[in-house]
Amino acid sequence: MTNSEEYRQFRFTLPEGATEILLVRHGESQPAREDRPFPMVDGQGDPPLAEIGEEQAELVAKRLEHETLDGLYVTSLRRTHQTAEPLAKRLGITPVVEPGMREINLGEWEGGLFRIRVAQQHPIAQEMFTKERWDIIPGAESTDNFAARIRESLTRIAAAHTDRRVAVFTHGGTIGQVVSMATGSRPFAFIDADNASITQLVVWGERWLIRRFNDTAHLDPRFTVRTEPLT
Repeated sequence: MTNSEEYRQFRFTLPEGATEILLVRHGESQPAREDRPFPMVDGQGDPPLAEIGEEQAELVAKRLEHETLDGLYVTSLRRTHQTAEPLAKRLGITPVVEPGMREINLGEWEGGLFRIRVAQQHPIAQEMFTKERWDIIPGAESTDNFAARIRESLTRIAAAHTDRRVAVFTHGGTIGQVVSMATGSRPFAFIDADNASITQLVVWGERWLIRRFNDTAHLDPRFTVRTEPLT
């Protein structure tokens, strides 16, 4: 006699006591120019969104407006505020500023200079990518400090929204650090999240689960491997 009971493949459900966090990278910001540094906020470059970044923000809002979100978070840098704004208006939610989720501080290469030096293949930039350490750049924040503030922020956010889902509008380096911490990967393995992409994180106590990375289906229906700017 055979057992007729059927067992379907496992489908993920949010574990009891966990929090689902959608990490949304800000839309594309204005181009950097060596003769016109970005304005600064707390020692970090604070460019506004470019026109295409504003369009990307609208597409993020269209993608997420039907999701049940218990809160929206932004960093102290305005490109995250501008990216969150269309969704916040649709949902009637006021974003909360979470400074700990801001971008890595790039020391002497802040204000847009990092983008320029990377494009120029500056020797320090090449060493930074080879060694996968931000603090190769003079005055830059260390990976340990970066990781510690992100962990503290996400732990606090998760505790405030147990069994719920929130969206955190943040930065490419920050998302890369989160995914590296969750997976135990190389430090720079996931630093290339596209502008306005969505990365899905589940925080369940000490366990962090990555459900998706760099989801850009709302930006273009085609599969693409286009390169995007790092910051």
